[in-house]
Amino acid sequence: MFGIRAISLVSLGVLGVVALPVRAEQVTKTAQQGTVKAELSYEKVATDGIPQTRNVWLKIQRAGQSAFDQAPTVNEFDRPMVEFLGDDKNDRGFLVRDLNGDQDSEVIADMFTGGAHCCRYSLIYQYDRDQKQYVESRANWGNLGYQLRDLDRDGKTEFYSADDRFAYAFTSYAASAFPIQVLRFEDGKMVDVTRQYPKEVYSDAYQLWRFYQRLKAGDGEAKGALAAYLADKYLLGQQEDGWNQLRKVYQESDREEFFGSLRKFLKETGYVK
Repeated sequence: MFGIRAISLVSLGVLGVVALPVRAEQVTKTAQQGTVKAELSYEKVATDGIPQTRNVWLKIQRAGQSAFDQAPTVNEFDRPMVEFLGDDKNDRGFLVRDLNGDQDSEVIADMFTGGAHCCRYSLIYQYDRDQKQYVESRANWGNLGYQLRDLDRDGKTEFYSADDRFAYAFTSYAASAFPIQVLRFEDGKMVDVTRQYPKEVYSDAYQLWRFYQRLKAGDGEAKGALAAYLADKYLLGQQEDGWNQLRKVYQESDREEFFGSLRKFLKETGYVK
């Protein structure tokens, strides 16, 4: 899927196996908005067939003047998402964007830790006028990603995603479902603003109920879809209707145990206010 090119590490010679030095491919990506320009550089290598990224470095300039010139907070196995998204200019991965409508652009560098499902995260750099440099923040997406949207059309960008805490919570990953999550970057941190968008939450709840019906028709594991659906109903302030729906459709032998675990989980994750 990701099209990572493997690099041969050994060569068979007359006298036996001779190890070749690891070859590194230098990659540089640039992004710009207005007077803010960012450059992300790194080396692609493969050690024993395992792709790795070395010497990741980020430079940010403001009106031609350096404001950040150092390594971002990543480890040797974390790889920039641009590694997988290709060269399409519309791909995320690495971009400069004014996230909060203050006419001062932030820099977003998306990273991937590797693994079948996990994990993705974003490093976000916001300019601190007192320090006169960019400060790094981190947003964790887990198994999921995000889309950048301006839902209010007010010049402020929302991170449109889903709640990864529901992965494996009640069923396998394949049968898990995730309620909508809308976040906004404010004052150097992510703020959950999902409840401010009932139209989007209602649409998500509808899709989750459709997902449940498909699972039920195929004798699939339905608890993941029902859990995410009920979370959306809490976001809408319609929790009683949501519980009535669950009590009506879920009649399995573990019914009371599932309902008790679900109620506790929704409280722990902040859906129950």
